[in-house]
Order: sequence, then structure tokens, then C-alpha cells
Amino acid sequence: MSHKNLNHTAMLITYPDSLGNNLQDLHKVLQGPFRGAFGGLHILPFFPSSGDRGFSPITYREVDPRFGTWDDIDAIGQDYYLMYDYMINHISVQSPEYQDFLHNKDASRYRDFFIRFKDFWNGGEPTKEEDEAIYRRRIGKGTYITAHFDDGTEEKVWCTVSDEQVDINCQRSEVAKRFLKDNLAFLSAHGCSLVRLDAFAYATKKAGTNCFFVEPEVWDLMRECHDVVKPLNVELLPEIHENYFTQMKLSERGYWVYDFQLPMLLLNAIFTGKTMYLKNWLRICSPRQFTTLDTHDGIGVVDARYLLPDYELQDTKMHVYEMNPGTAKIFSELRGPLNRTFNTYQINCSYFDACGADEKAYEMARAIQIFAPGIPQVYYQGLLAGTNDFALFEKTKQPRDVNRRFYSLSDIEKEVQRPVVRAVLELLRLRNTHPAFSGTYHLLASSDHEVTIRWENGLSWAELHADFSDHSYSVTHT
Repeated sequence: MSHKNLNHTAMLITYPDSLGNNLQDLHKVLQGPFRGAFGGLHILPFFPSSGDRGFSPITYREVDPRFGTWDDIDAIGQDYYLMYDYMINHISVQSPEYQDFLHNKDASRYRDFFIRFKDFWNGGEPTKEEDEAIYRRRIGKGTYITAHFDDGTEEKVWCTVSDEQVDINCQRSEVAKRFLKDNLAFLSAHGCSLVRLDAFAYATKKAGTNCFFVEPEVWDLMRECHDVVKPLNVELLPEIHENYFTQMKLSERGYWVYDFQLPMLLLNAIFTGKTMYLKNWLRICSPRQFTTLDTHDGIGVVDARYLLPDYELQDTKMHVYEMNPGTAKIFSELRGPLNRTFNTYQINCSYFDACGADEKAYEMARAIQIFAPGIPQVYYQGLLAGTNDFALFEKTKQPRDVNRRFYSLSDIEKEVQRPVVRAVLELLRLRNTHPAFSGTYHLLASSDHEVTIRWENGLSWAELHADFSDHSYSVTHT
């Protein structure tokens, strides 16, 4: 399978069955209603999986037959540069590797493939201090699941995300290292231009640390991955939700990063009319980044820490919840009382609803994203200015599903007629076709309630002026 080279045109993020029923429907949508709006596509996990909407992979060698085949992926890849997911930190408990471990225990070739507490911690258990130091994804839950072996014995193995996803010992196990290299090489040879390393910062663990982005080990792991994909002209995008210091470290070493900081900074500017913090970020952020306003996860809160004063960040978070009592209710029922602390890892809310379903504010926010440094990544529900899907949440009880709506082909035809959706599509088409965006980026001087961004390439230029006092914006260009 061949792949298109990574370029700086915008990228759509979608599940294989969110825009229509399968990959063939997705290709029709890209070539039909979305024609010209995107040059790239991040297809969220399309492999056989036992949960978490694809993020509990059983294997990377197959396309889930519900979605299509490798031929369908290849057909899309003829027209778009592609990004695939690799869950570097974990694998499904239904995977052949974990099942072999349960059946054969110490006789299994995967006996050190997983992180066994008896081998990781002195004495087989963390001390109280070691346990409290761990950076936790699962608030209020342990960092392990119990492996029940066929011989009737049991022991604890590391688990970061959910009981369906068991962590891989990719630092110390030679079998796990070979698994990593073989799968990265397989994916790189099957049509992608980028591999997204999901849950990357959790993959390095060391007793006595917080087991999150552990240095220098994390750089060794990144280098191992890079050495596999580089000969195939494939780039890596590590997925990390934390404050911007981590992103800057990656960027300084030449790696692509996510701009997870932009969503809350934009919401703060929309709510307050002040652009000081937003403009500071637009001055210092990496040019080798993928900008986001929304993804298949929630809107990151901790990502914007230290770019906003804590009280401003908490004000912004609470304002989103005040405008969206349905999302506040979900949080309170599942996580506990809402308060002005960092107990909210991510806000589970569509970005359109986070903007108060205000079409002017939302359209302006997308304009800023599209003109910001880097490559804009637009999530499918956000592209269609979708509202929270509480019916889907009630069915699954998964908070993130409020922003994982399913659209039929007829739904899409209807949604693209809305003025706000048409405006965003036209901005994306400008971003993809105008030569100025292949040139240099300039953040121009403006008042505290305005943002002006200009791109120049020779005699070509494109300029955005946004006024946060009334949520108006204008775009001019050669």
C-alpha cells in the first residue's frame, strides 16, 4: 500500500462508522459534502477491539469487518494523507497475548509482556507514598487489574485506563519491544503518513516516580518508535494531555505535538472578551503542531494550566458547565460534586455547546483554529456544529459519548446546509488551497479584545481579524 506524504492541509478526525455506516460511506462523504475541505484524515481505531470505541485493540493486522477492509483504507489513502492510532501503553484483555499469559502464566512467551506487580515493586506492592505519587487516569481507582490464571492462581498486573485495557511492558520486555516494532512497521507499510501514539506518556513507568512521562526513559521509547517509522517516511504524533511544558519538550526535539491548549484558551477569550492569554499562546506555540478544538475525548482542562491563571481556568470550566447543565449532571453523578479544583480532567461536551451554541462565537473560534500555526484537525461532530448527544450517553453510560454522535448520510446532507457549517467548510477550503498558508505566520498587534493573524507567501497573503467583544470576524486575502 502506498501513502500520500504529510502536507499542511487540514485533517478530519472521525470514527470509521460515524459519518455513514462504514469506510466506504466515509469516503463518499469526503468526496461529496466535504470535498475540498480536507487533505488529511485521522481514522480513529478501525481494528478489531473489545471496547472503548476501538481503543482496546485485539490486533493491528486486521480491519474490523464491520467497517470494511484494507482495500477500503487504501482507496481513501489514494486521496488523503492518513493517520492511524497505535495504543502504545495498552492492549485488550481479549488479545491473544494476554489470553496466552492467562492460560500459561510463567510458561507463556508473554510472561514479561505485561507489568506484573510482583516484579515491578519491591515486595510486590507500592508503598503508600509510591501509590499516592502515581499520575492517575482513573480517578479514585487502582492502577491494576487482577490476572486470574488457568492454574487457579492470581496476581496484580498494571492497568492505567480501564479494566478492558491491560498495560504493556514496553520498557523492559524484549517480546514487548518486538511487538511494538513489528506493529509500527506493519502500520507504516499500510498507507499511513502519521502514527498517533495513544496514551504515550503512561507507557514509561519507574518505581519512585509518578509513572507519567518519565525522563530520560521516555526519550528512549520515542527514539525506538522513530527509528522504526523514519525509513518508511512516516511521522509520529504522541498523544499527551498535560500542561504545555511537556509539549514544548517534545517540540524542542523536533517531534510533532498536539495543541490541546487552544480549546480552553479560546473559550476563555470568548467568555471574557480578553485575548491577552490567547495571543500569548499564539506567539509561543510550536509550528509543528496539530491544532484542535475538540476530539473523541473531552475538552482538556489541565492542558491550559499555567497559560491562564488558575482562577481564570476554573471560571472558564465552570461557565461551560453552567451553560450545559446536562454535562454538569453527568459529571456530578459519575465523578462527584463539581468544584473549582482540578478534579476535572476533561469536560465531556461538544465544542459547539461549550460555546453556548452561539453560532457567531463558534464560527469565530474555528476561524482562529484554521489560521493558527500548525495543521488544523477538525473533529467530525465539531465540523457539523453538533450538540451533545445525551441519548447516546444514556445508552452507553460513557460520558465521552455525548460527543461521539452517529450521523447517517441523510443527516450529513441536512447538516451541511446550516450556515455555520457551510462557513466552516469554506474556511477550510481556503486554508487548503490558498498559497499564503504555505508561507510565514504573523500575529499582528491588536487591542486586548482583538486577534489579527496574517499569512504571507511571496505576493500572496491571507489575513484574519477577530473581535472578541462581539464575536465578529473578517477574512481578506489575495
